[in-house]
Amino acid sequence: MKLTVFTDYSLRVLLYLAAEPSRRATIAEIAKTFDISESHLTKVVHLLGRQGWIDTVRGKGGGIVLAKAPHDIRIGKVVRDTEGAAVPAECFTEDGGHCAIGNCCELKSVLAEAVAAFYAVLDHYTLADISRNRRMLGKVLMLQPA
Repeated sequence: MKLTVFTDYSLRVLLYLAAEPSRRATIAEIAKTFDISESHLTKVVHLLGRQGWIDTVRGKGGGIVLAKAPHDIRIGKVVRDTEGAAVPAECFTEDGGHCAIGNCCELKSVLAEAVAAFYAVLDHYTLADISRNRRMLGKVLMLQPA
């Protein structure tokens, strides 16, 4: 399964914030660090805020910060929130698609099992698990002196 750019950016924002959880970051600095569009990142941050993953503060001295402890943020849940329903094939669409063998095909159940396994692995990990190397992340992201 390939994740969307939106999900990729969402995970990057969360990792950035997890590198130094007590520090408030700005969209501009995160966009610059990852060389991505500020306007696209604004949409990502908006969704992350709506879903309760981050808190946003407007105005002077504002920015974004994790709304939950990294160990309370399950990667599988973040991916579900940002990806929406998994659609690995046409038959997974709401209308069932227009596949000629849809009524007798066993592939759908196999793909459904694969998607469930994919999310089961992601559900096993938290933001704390994937940001254990906070010190190194901070250096790479230039949050901490080398």
